[in-house]
Amino acid sequence: MTEEKHPKKYVEGRVMVTAKGGGFVDSGDEKIDDIKIEPAFLGTTFHGDTVRVLVYTGKDKYGRTTGEVVEVLVRARENFVATLRKEEDIYFAKAQNTRIHVDFIIPEKYLGGGKVGDKVIVHLVKWSDAKKNPLASVIEVIGEAGLHETEMRAIVRDRCFAIALPDDVEKEAEKVAQEYPARFKEEEKTRRDFRDTQVFTIDPDDAKDYDDALSFKKLSGDLFEVGIHIADVSFFVTEGSLIDKEAIKRGTSIYLVDRTIPMLPEILSNDLASLVPNKDRLVFSAVFTMNKTGDVKERWFGRGIIRSAKRFTYATAQEVLDTKKGEFSEALLMLDTIALKLREKRAKEGAFTFGQEEIKFELDAEGKPIRVYKKERLETNKLIEDFMVLANAEVAMFASGKDRAIEQTFIYRVHDVPDQDRVHELVRMLGALGYKVPKTRADISHSTLNTLLGSVGEEHRQLVETAAIQSMAKAVYSTKNIGHFGLSLKHYTHFTSPIRRYPDLAVHRLLAAYLAGKKVAEEDVHIYEAISRFSSQLEVSAQDAERASIKLKQVEYMSRFVGDIREGVITGMTERGFFVRENETLAEGLVHLRDLKDDYYVLDDTSFRIVGSKKKKTYTLGDKIRIKIKAVDMEKRLIDYTLV
Repeated sequence: MTEEKHPKKYVEGRVMVTAKGGGFVDSGDEKIDDIKIEPAFLGTTFHGDTVRVLVYTGKDKYGRTTGEVVEVLVRARENFVATLRKEEDIYFAKAQNTRIHVDFIIPEKYLGGGKVGDKVIVHLVKWSDAKKNPLASVIEVIGEAGLHETEMRAIVRDRCFAIALPDDVEKEAEKVAQEYPARFKEEEKTRRDFRDTQVFTIDPDDAKDYDDALSFKKLSGDLFEVGIHIADVSFFVTEGSLIDKEAIKRGTSIYLVDRTIPMLPEILSNDLASLVPNKDRLVFSAVFTMNKTGDVKERWFGRGIIRSAKRFTYATAQEVLDTKKGEFSEALLMLDTIALKLREKRAKEGAFTFGQEEIKFELDAEGKPIRVYKKERLETNKLIEDFMVLANAEVAMFASGKDRAIEQTFIYRVHDVPDQDRVHELVRMLGALGYKVPKTRADISHSTLNTLLGSVGEEHRQLVETAAIQSMAKAVYSTKNIGHFGLSLKHYTHFTSPIRRYPDLAVHRLLAAYLAGKKVAEEDVHIYEAISRFSSQLEVSAQDAERASIKLKQVEYMSRFVGDIREGVITGMTERGFFVRENETLAEGLVHLRDLKDDYYVLDDTSFRIVGSKKKKTYTLGDKIRIKIKAVDMEKRLIDYTLV
């Protein structure tokens, strides 16, 4: 392939490196497609770096714009999780992230106590010549590769999260705890007291931090007082304190298959701030006077004190709903009635309802998975979600309704409208699955998309919902309110989880300021926008860590059953083969076309099918098939299946 390089055109952008070593750069210019970078022209680039690219004037044989990296402008990172190895007398480190396409050379004097076979963190020392490997030094030894503890820690460290809190942060938290009893007595004088109201929590059975509680009181006629009480973390975490600065850096708690890495010191998250039963606790509350059809007649926001009388799990609360008897049965049954009406109203207004399947693991003493099972999504899960959505939406509407200055300084949870090209790809997939879809390329409206998704049968629901989520924009935090497309709401925020999300803590502070009649200085607006952007980035990294820990345990579990026959469904197509999700574990693996010996198969991506050239046998997206577990690669976290 001959490329023309004249006239010269340069663009800057972030490079995305593929596992095969090539890359793409988004120029930010609508007139230029993503620029394809062949491996030989990546230069000294790592995945995520901001680079300067020379754009070639010609196209490659696939019609793609191509170019070469001429300068690395900003490194995305300089520390990498890797495994130490040795060949002959040379030590090198292979990155855990498969998008890091080169190995690091480690001079012996830079081993930092690491041994061959260890997972380590290496720091980039120098990489100025693309023909040579980058030079790095070991700055942290995580542990022996393959061990459960090492692999869990490596997942977190590879996303640049710290695991342990700094000592000075823990000490400051201890001081807060010591001062708490005296401060609580002062708070009792000014807060609204809910200790004589029915209050309880509903959480997962393994939860340790309880950041929300519900209260219920029957009023006159058909009216009820429903309180959504949230742990008042802002009381404990002073703005600008060491705890606060560390919480900003972390942004969120991280949930792995076997542990939670908290955003806050555990003396706060699991004790003083947590809404544990039978103890007085400080809360920030959203209290609504409602009827049984979910209409809000009055609302009150402010600080209060509660004493939770009961800690329900989702299962024990569901038992009360099912049997219609037990503690707080009247309250739970009415709250469920109201929640259902709230859900119906949101659905009528166009909100999407996705119920993605999730799995949990039972681990042995060494962290090996001995059982995989699906989480059961109960009515009580939906009940809590409905009231949390209500509180988040009402708080956002209240803040926006105060005045224009407040509206522009508030932190919203926003969800942009999806890109129409992605929506059309989703619609095309629905057509391939046999559903009736629009035949024109006209824009797909919110209501049309909702109707299409609502027509999907149970056999395709998980597949289509996953594709729908992938086709939509990612919800993010922002001071610029554009509404929430997925929930079909004009105003939305995150108010209900300040123990585990920093934006919620910031929202509590802003709401407290508004209620006190204080104004946020205009020069502080950029601070809240920075918090929004940074927290959105950290959220993505934390979710990636959670998915990586699940993938690791799925692959490890399936490695015990190589040769076994299972049931699965086809979830994706590539030129190399098709992906299959196994029904029990939801573990996805690849059936390679080279293993289909009865014909020569090719991808027909217009209809989401793999078609045999001679016999015309087809494998289509959504097909239910039987598979054999052929091979498992623990290092790359890959599973190969073959057809039975």
